[in-house]
Amino acid sequence: MKLTWYGHAAFKVEIKDASILIDPFLTGNPSFPGNLSVDQVAEGVTHVILTHGHDDHIGDSIDILKKTGAQLTSNAEICGWAASKSIENVNPMNSGGRVDVGPFKVALTVAHHSSSSSADGGRTYLGNPHGIVIEAEGEKTFYHMGDTDIFSDMALINEIYQPKIGVVPIGDRFTMGGKLAALACKRFFDFETIVPCHFGSFPIIDQTPDLFVSELGDQAGRVRVAVPGVSFDA
Repeated sequence: MKLTWYGHAAFKVEIKDASILIDPFLTGNPSFPGNLSVDQVAEGVTHVILTHGHDDHIGDSIDILKKTGAQLTSNAEICGWAASKSIENVNPMNSGGRVDVGPFKVALTVAHHSSSSSADGGRTYLGNPHGIVIEAEGEKTFYHMGDTDIFSDMALINEIYQPKIGVVPIGDRFTMGGKLAALACKRFFDFETIVPCHFGSFPIIDQTPDLFVSELGDQAGRVRVAVPGVSFDA
């Protein structure tokens, strides 16, 4: 599995026969690499998965979906909203569901956050927020927590899916901060690779992963602090 972080919560996950974009907030993302374009990121994308409806997560998804014909997977409300914008290849889901899309299986988990968009003017409700689990043959199970607080049912998520790669929001204010995010990883999961996100973009959230890494203590060696735009194997 090859991962690329594009800053904030935007990731590309590349596996056999699939190139998956998660929360592709690129335009307007302060940490999106200046040497890349949206078209470059979108090239070859087969699937787009959205954790929730906030503008800094939906981002460029509609334009990317129109250009690539990729399949959108998200909650029913987001898929319906996308369909109203002429996106036809939609795969609506909700919490607890698991769907086989061919190259991989995708499940949506609970996340403790909110979900709406101002893209149409005003504020449009876009269903509940979620985390994302990706399971593919021959690959470690991948879990993007989405934007979330810590919650005790993370233990159940670990029991059901046993993820080994965890993408964890750590920026505080809108999600867990470093201390709570580290506690979540230590208490509820057995990740082999931990990738922090949702930091270092907007100035009102934490700018570095230092507190998170420090709070992980003897598990700090599992952290992969990604560089935006630089791919790595996980």
